[in-house]
Amino acid sequence: MGVIRVHMALSLDGYFEGPDHDLSWHRVDAELHQHFNDVLRPSRAFVSGRVTYDLMASYWPTADADDDAGPQEREFAGIWRDTPKVVYSRTLESAGWGTEVQREVDPAAVRSLAEEGDLVVGGADLAATFFREGLVDQVWLYVMPVVIGAGRRLFASGQALDLRLLGSQAFGNGVIELRYAVQR
Repeated sequence: MGVIRVHMALSLDGYFEGPDHDLSWHRVDAELHQHFNDVLRPSRAFVSGRVTYDLMASYWPTADADDDAGPQEREFAGIWRDTPKVVYSRTLESAGWGTEVQREVDPAAVRSLAEEGDLVVGGADLAATFFREGLVDQVWLYVMPVVIGAGRRLFASGQALDLRLLGSQAFGNGVIELRYAVQR
């Protein structure tokens, strides 16, 4: 049985994106990107909402052909293309690169897929739905050493979670990874 894991970068003040969807404050260097590759490679599927899927699909399918891409980015392009994906969208009719489009979150179907391996959830709106449905087993946060002061928070006001620390890791660029299990 795999785990269903929310995998998200946050500012120190709790935002996953700045105003106007700004992500320029993310501190992803070669060391951190290699870590992402190593922990995401064995995933059964990447699960996301349409906005996150569109962001990923706008770059990763051909990132390994980009002359400016580093070796970790080129490696992740292959990981992203080769890993099955599920996108939840009411508007997409189809999606490429091994992506299944689902209209609604069906908890039984999600758990069934997780029986085949780990699922990585991307996107705050979808994560909120997964939290509400009791589908999230683990939360992996990558806390960036920045305070951005405004934007969108990962955890909605009024959302309560009981978490148990599984581990942490510090990276040379000041990012701290915090891995939690969701207590039920």
